[in-house]
Amino acid sequence: MVEIENLTKSYGDSTVRAVDNLSISLRPGEIFGFLGSNGAGKSTTIKCLVGIYPFQHGDIFINGISIKTNPLEAKKQIGYVSDNHAVFERLTGREYVNHIANLYRVDMSAVEERCNSLLKIFKLEEAFDRPIKSYSHGMKQKITVIAALVHNPKLWVLDEPLTGLDPQSAYQLKKVMKQHASEGNTVFFSSHILDVVENLCDRCCIIEKGKLQGVYDLKELKQEGRSLERIFMQATGEIEDGEEI
Repeated sequence: MVEIENLTKSYGDSTVRAVDNLSISLRPGEIFGFLGSNGAGKSTTIKCLVGIYPFQHGDIFINGISIKTNPLEAKKQIGYVSDNHAVFERLTGREYVNHIANLYRVDMSAVEERCNSLLKIFKLEEAFDRPIKSYSHGMKQKITVIAALVHNPKLWVLDEPLTGLDPQSAYQLKKVMKQHASEGNTVFFSSHILDVVENLCDRCCIIEKGKLQGVYDLKELKQEGRSLERIFMQATGEIEDGEEI
């Protein structure tokens, strides 16, 4: 589904690599967690993945389409929810979602069907025709989620999606993520909340200083009685082998 191959990214003339020779494979039908400490390179990787940032070496393939050589076709496969939830605040929620749908050339009947379901889930029906500038932070986050799913993307990418959501909204978002993956799509998201990753994801990886530290099957970790928290703390250098948490 998604192949990140030897991705390397530096900023400007810096010799420090924000992402250093990163390779990850994402499968259809899975939720994949992306872990790392602050400054580890998570957001940089995500922005390369969705085509916002150029990169010096490597490539990224979405359904076999290169984001480097065929970015427009690759981006058609992607729905993206950023960590800052930037939207056109003068538009209403409906106008914003319709605008995104038009960019992806989605039939309006399909837009209405998908929106109605998601609006009900996130309890945004009454706010849909209000200007986004009147929305709370959480409501803005929800409308970006709806817009990201309007074209039913094969790859759904979310950067810290649970930040600022109340417990009910966080629960509903996780439910939608599971549903999207169950339909054969891939969900890829970054998070600092290890418990969420442990309980929600099929697999996850950890990066530190732009380098991949490991890829982990969460079901296997549970069967082996291994703690994702311990693995993370060891990978990021917080604790030594054998040290108590």
